[in-house]
Amino acid sequence: MTTPRRVQQQPAYLLHHRPFRDSSQILDIVTRDHGKIALVARGSRGSKSRLAGVLRPFLPLNVSWVARSDLGTLTGAEAAGPPVGIRGDGILSAFYVNELLLNFLHRHDPQPEIFALYREVISVLGSTSNIAVSLRSFELELLSLLGYAVNFRQESGTQRQLDPEQHYDYRMEQGPVPVGRTEGPMVFSGAALLSVQSQEFDDPAVLRAANRLLRAIIAHHLGGKKLKSRKVLMELHRGRIATPDERNPESE
Repeated sequence: MTTPRRVQQQPAYLLHHRPFRDSSQILDIVTRDHGKIALVARGSRGSKSRLAGVLRPFLPLNVSWVARSDLGTLTGAEAAGPPVGIRGDGILSAFYVNELLLNFLHRHDPQPEIFALYREVISVLGSTSNIAVSLRSFELELLSLLGYAVNFRQESGTQRQLDPEQHYDYRMEQGPVPVGRTEGPMVFSGAALLSVQSQEFDDPAVLRAANRLLRAIIAHHLGGKKLKSRKVLMELHRGRIATPDERNPESE
């Protein structure tokens, strides 16, 4: 018989939940020291459950569980801090961040640096109006921590430093390749690529380039899998005319 493994008071966040049987849920949780895990929360959908107000996205938690297999059982959960006040486009953007972790992280693979990065971006999304900048920075850092670090500083093959005046075709698994044209799905100026690498997003054109570039790179590493939250966010913006203060380059 497998000896149950018990974990107490582990810092965590809820990434996703889905109904299980009559009144329970299966939770996908990211933890600081145990990576992404799946837990059954028995009775958590019941009207008298003490967990109803605790098992919420973006709320810092301390969770306890017991596991004999890949799917564990939640034995306790409590808030470890106040909820993050995310609203508007920030909510969809935070769910997009959750989707990235759900798709990229492997179960039971501890990634404390990614946990810290997640905690930071969730906090920032609750306090900033410049959501797109926060997301682009998060995507770059996440790719690096996952081992998919991108190179926007050197030419593919020659390793020469990029020329700000030259245009480059960014090719997956290779990097920037100099080209004689200025347009194309993955053609960017050297100046834009260098700014993206340095996370210098003051220029709206650079921010749009970063969005286009990172969207393609993430899609490549996801094997073309579509992210629901990104699609919803883009459709939301297509369905209305945003004011300058509302406009979010995430959708451009």
